[in-house]
Amino acid sequence: MESKLYEAAAEGNVTIFLELIRQDHLLLDRVLVNYAIETHLHVAAMLGHTDFVREIIQRKPEFTRELDSRGSSPLHLASAKGYVDIVKALLFVNPDMCLAVDIEERNPLHLAAMKGQVHVLNELVRVRPQAARVTVSWGETILHLCVKYGQFASFKAVVEVMNNQEFVNAKDDYGMTVLHLAVAYKQIETIKFLLTSTSVEVNGLNANGLTALDVLARSRRGLKGFDIAESLRDAGALRAAEISHWRIETPPLIAQNVATNQPDREYQWVQKTYKKEDWLTRKRDSLMVVASLMATMSFQAGLTPPATERSHEAGTSIIADTNQRYYSQYLAANTISFMASMSIILLLITGLPFKRRLFMWILTVIVWIAISSMGFTYRISLLVFTPKSQKLTVTRVLEYAVIAWIGVMALLLLAHTIRLIVIVFNKVENVKEETQKPPPPLSYTKNINL
Repeated sequence: MESKLYEAAAEGNVTIFLELIRQDHLLLDRVLVNYAIETHLHVAAMLGHTDFVREIIQRKPEFTRELDSRGSSPLHLASAKGYVDIVKALLFVNPDMCLAVDIEERNPLHLAAMKGQVHVLNELVRVRPQAARVTVSWGETILHLCVKYGQFASFKAVVEVMNNQEFVNAKDDYGMTVLHLAVAYKQIETIKFLLTSTSVEVNGLNANGLTALDVLARSRRGLKGFDIAESLRDAGALRAAEISHWRIETPPLIAQNVATNQPDREYQWVQKTYKKEDWLTRKRDSLMVVASLMATMSFQAGLTPPATERSHEAGTSIIADTNQRYYSQYLAANTISFMASMSIILLLITGLPFKRRLFMWILTVIVWIAISSMGFTYRISLLVFTPKSQKLTVTRVLEYAVIAWIGVMALLLLAHTIRLIVIVFNKVENVKEETQKPPPPLSYTKNINL
C-alpha cells in the first residue's frame, strides 16, 4: 500500500490516492511514522502535482513539517522548483516553515532566490519577511546568495521589499558586503542598482581592509572593470589607502575651523585633491586600454599592409613592389604609432607620477602622436585601395581632413603647453616670494626658542 502511494504521488494521480485511503484509513499515519528518506508529500511537491499536495495536507497538515534526509521540507522543494500554487497551499497550512532550514542552513527563501524563482520569492517574503534576514553558512545573507548565483531579478525583488541600510550593508564572515561580492563577480547591473537605488556604503571595508574599489583593482582587468570603476568613482568610492589618509587629515582641520568659526577651506582643498586624484586614476586606466588597442592594431597593420591584386614576389609586401613611396610612408607612420603605444604602456606600468603635470603633459603628447600616426596609416591605406578614377577626389578629401586634424592637434598642444608654462611660472614666483620674505623679528624668534 505504501509503495502504491508513492507511485500515485510520483504520477500525481489523485484518484488512486483516494482509493488507497478508502482501503486503509491509517495509511498516511503509517507513512508518517515509517518513512526513511522522504514522504509522498515531498515527492508531489517536488514534481509539481498541486491537486495531490492539496489532498494530502487537507487530511494530514502535519506532513508540511516533515523533513527529508537533507533536512528539506516540502516547501523547500516547491520553492526551488518555482511551483507558486503549491507554495501558497503549503504556506496557508503552515507559514512558519519559511523559517525552517536544511542541513546547509538554507530556508525556502534562500532556495527560491538562488534559483531565480521571483514569484515564489515574493510570496514567501510577503508571508514571512523575517525569513529573508536569516543567514546561511559563512554568514551570507540572501542578498549574498543572489549575487553569488547571478540572480539579479531575485536580488532586486528582495531589495525592493527590504531596502534598509543595515540589511543592504550586511557583511559575511569575511567582511564582504554585497557590493564587494558584486564587484568581485563583475556584475555591472547589480552594482549600478546598488549605487543608484539603495543606501549601500561604497567605502565599506572587508576583513582584509579592502574597499570595493580595492577588490576591483585586484581582479582581472577587462572592459567590464573600467565601466565598474567609473560607476564606483562617480558614487564617491575610494581606495583603502585614500580613506586612511582622509581620516588622518580631515578631523583636525574641521575641528580647527569649527573652533575659529571659519569656513572649511582646508577641508574643501582636501576634497578637491581627492577628486583630482580620482580623475587621474580613471585617465590612467583608460589610457592603458587605449594604448593596448592601438598597439594591437599597429602590430596587425604592420604584418598585413594594404595590397592590390598585382603580381609580386611571393612572401613580400605587394605595396612595397607597386609603390615604394606609399610603402615607406605607411611603414613609418605605423611604426611611430606602434612605438608610441608601447611607450604609453611602459610608462603606465613603471608607475608614472600622475600628480606631476609635466608627466601628464608628456603622456598626453605621446597619445596624440600615436593617434595621429594611426590616422596617417589609415590615409595611406585608403589611397592604395582607391581606384585611379576616384583617387583625385579621395586625395583632396584626405588632404582637408589631415589639415583639419593637424590644426586641432596644434591648438590643443599649444593650449596645454601654455598652461604648463603658466603653472611652472607661478611655482617659480612662489619660490622667489618665499626666499625674499624678511626674517621674523628678533623678539618673535626669542619667544619661539623659549
